[in-house]
Amino acid sequence: MRSVRATLATLVLSAAAVFGLAQPASAAGDNYVALGDSYSSGVGAGGYTSESGDCKRSTNAYPSLWAAANSPSSFRFVACSGATTTTVAGSQLSALTSSTTLVSVTAGGNDIGFADVMQTCVLQSEATCVSRVGTAVSAMQNSLPGKLDSLYDGIRSRAPQAHVVVLGYPRFYKLSGSCIAGLTETERGAINNASDVLNGVLAKRAANAGFTFSGVADEFTGHELCSGDAWLHSVTIPVGNSYHPKAVGQSNGYLPAFRSVA
Repeated sequence: MRSVRATLATLVLSAAAVFGLAQPASAAGDNYVALGDSYSSGVGAGGYTSESGDCKRSTNAYPSLWAAANSPSSFRFVACSGATTTTVAGSQLSALTSSTTLVSVTAGGNDIGFADVMQTCVLQSEATCVSRVGTAVSAMQNSLPGKLDSLYDGIRSRAPQAHVVVLGYPRFYKLSGSCIAGLTETERGAINNASDVLNGVLAKRAANAGFTFSGVADEFTGHELCSGDAWLHSVTIPVGNSYHPKAVGQSNGYLPAFRSVA
């Protein structure tokens, strides 16, 4: 009888696949928690929710877009502008539980002083900019790995069954692009290289933790600053939006990168 029932079950599933019969969407059972910094909260994308205050969580950010499209069983959006690995660990991980099945996170950019790097490069000399970028790269290689390991250990301990997706950061500039003013090519190249180094560190630490890394550099290729069709804000008002994805960068850059592995 067990054999007959198994055969019947197989036939039913096969028929469903062949004839397109409705089957439960995999995301419907997910308990999804979105952690991280401004690249996850959606700074620069507008549509901020009133409850999020200075964290600036946007309805146009990839976590909100994914949740709207997939209707998970539960959705906790706790990413916050300005977050570091330490503040994610200290103030966001309480959203995780043993029943959490899906987690997304961006963290690390603020640990290496991303905002200060960009301010230095915009306001000071090429030599000073390149030196500041070098200091950030040194931090990525030396102090950041341990901070990421600590954060990832915290995520795993609170959500032991979750599929965890670590997302990277875009390259900011198209070299030899359409910009005729602003940073020099040397400065733009140094910043792009720093982004590549950071993504490499994130990918390695994520792999060591058993998490999935999904970069966004490919999605943003052709849409960097100086491309003529940028999905990122340049220096702008409000200043906090500078060097963050626009709404189109969230929907066409970050969302596909997350969706492909979620």
